[in-house]
Amino acid sequence: MIKDNQKTINHLFIIIDAILIVGAYFLAYPLRFRVLSSFGPFALQKGEGFLKFSEYAQNIIFLLPGYLIIYNMCGLYKPKRGHSRIRVIGNLLEANVLGIFYFAFIIFVMKKSDISRSFYGIFGALNLTFGLGLRLVSGKILRAFRKKGKNLKHVLLVGYSRAAEGFIDRVKQNPEWGYWIHGILDDNLVLDTDYKGVKVTGAVLDLEDIINENDYDEIVITLSLDEYEKFEDIVNICEKSGVHTKFVPDYNNMVSTVPYIEDLYGLPVINIRNVPLTNTSNLFIKRAMDIIIGSIALIISLIPMIIIGIIIKCTSKGPALFSQIRVGKHGKEFKMFKFRSMYLEDPEKEKEEWTTRGDKRVTPIGRFIRKTSLDELPQLFNVLGGSMSLVGPRPERPQFVEKFKEEVPRYMIKHQVRPGMTGWAQINGLRGDTSIRKRIEYDLYYIENWSVGLDIKILFLTIFKGFINKNAY
Repeated sequence: MIKDNQKTINHLFIIIDAILIVGAYFLAYPLRFRVLSSFGPFALQKGEGFLKFSEYAQNIIFLLPGYLIIYNMCGLYKPKRGHSRIRVIGNLLEANVLGIFYFAFIIFVMKKSDISRSFYGIFGALNLTFGLGLRLVSGKILRAFRKKGKNLKHVLLVGYSRAAEGFIDRVKQNPEWGYWIHGILDDNLVLDTDYKGVKVTGAVLDLEDIINENDYDEIVITLSLDEYEKFEDIVNICEKSGVHTKFVPDYNNMVSTVPYIEDLYGLPVINIRNVPLTNTSNLFIKRAMDIIIGSIALIISLIPMIIIGIIIKCTSKGPALFSQIRVGKHGKEFKMFKFRSMYLEDPEKEKEEWTTRGDKRVTPIGRFIRKTSLDELPQLFNVLGGSMSLVGPRPERPQFVEKFKEEVPRYMIKHQVRPGMTGWAQINGLRGDTSIRKRIEYDLYYIENWSVGLDIKILFLTIFKGFINKNAY
């Protein structure tokens, strides 16, 4: 049976990453100054020179450890079981974006203004390509091993509950994780009770004998909430047997996925909801990003916005821009700006209904700008004004907030942060006419896991997958 070798794999990844980073850096030099020096934007002007290779090579002393620290901070050396390929790729993108900023900072501090800016880009592209290649190839190798029954993690669940079903659901949906669930122990269900191919194989009372007779990698405690009095005895049995033990709480819908735990002189106190953006320094950093990136985005978008405004005015009666009341941070209402995409109608009638597929109220240009999310560009003014952020949960109209807060559990938690132009839910396809409950799950993940890196990742992915909205009508 394969035991936990994740630490060995992680150490190997660190070594290979270090080799690839150095390789990408040294390869970028001949690519920039030999291969590409005669092509288009990379062409050197007559008489223009460049620094020797030795001048570039010495930077790797500072660059390499910084990159490896950033990779670690972005979770690239955490256990891969439980992580989707999209998440791993997203973490790598985040790490490389932060890495380029770190590279630029190092060059600035060392006052090496002669370093080629295009060299940054070539190195970044090569390093990202190498990193993606490593993780895609290693992932395929691991999946091939696991299909052959190798490198599997053999687990036993203790307790049948919503937590057990949730664990089984995720393992079945992601066979590449390499979990093999041998069964469930439960005192209330009859033997061979089945959930998606996983059967009840015994009672919790038999746990000690079952552990001694088998060689499990992990015991996963998935007791239902009303059976928690058994928890201490189960943990004692597992620890006495020396088997690694995990706990999946049955109250996961009530407690944050990243709980904040305080230590009151040895007494652990779990905060129900962890919101990093209640921290003053985090708020300051996020607001600074909104102002700097928002200003740049507004400058870039100004001409397209003028063109869109003229087309709207020329193709239908009414203003090019309109404002709509939305609910923002702490439940306060604000005016959100958009390009008008519909024919003018009674405002009270417009309040009562959402746009549907084939809606006759939408203008021809309106259908295009809704589909491409260009109608959202005026919200850059909301961002600079402080009522919105570049990234955050999408704001909703007051009448729908009143409806959803009664129907959707934890809906109002989204109002603990500023609403955003784009968000974690949106880049995962939850836009327009999609499940509100599912959207809230993604919004809560963002709220509880906020970081500068996550915001950068969302903005980056919005460029590639966030603008075209198949659910926009």
